[in-house]
Amino acid sequence: MAARRTVHELLEEARTRIARRTPEQAARSGAQIIDIRTTEQRRSDGTVPGALWFPRNVLEWRVDPASDARDERVVGLDDELVLMCDEGYASSFAAADLRRLGFEQAADMDGGFQAWKRAGLPVAPVDDQ
Repeated sequence: MAARRTVHELLEEARTRIARRTPEQAARSGAQIIDIRTTEQRRSDGTVPGALWFPRNVLEWRVDPASDARDERVVGLDDELVLMCDEGYASSFAAADLRRLGFEQAADMDGGFQAWKRAGLPVAPVDDQ
């Protein structure tokens, strides 16, 4: 049986496999930002203009080129994707999972949406359409 590991150890391991981008780097990079926050978080705080939204529980289904539920806006495995959660923890795990799916340029946003907002970068209200 494998030795028990803490969530902090798993997080550090995930982060060794991914690049982390500051909000400013993500904004300048031209990468596709993918917001994995909940509906409630988005309604409360707003969104990053131009970011795709895939809730964490469907992320892999929406980006995997082999998935029948794939979103066509994610073009391919060579795309640079920056995952963004609320504070930069869940996005580290999500980016590491996308790396395992073959997205070699999957990264996460250090500090998440809250860091984006603190940096004074553009925030838009949620469009519920």
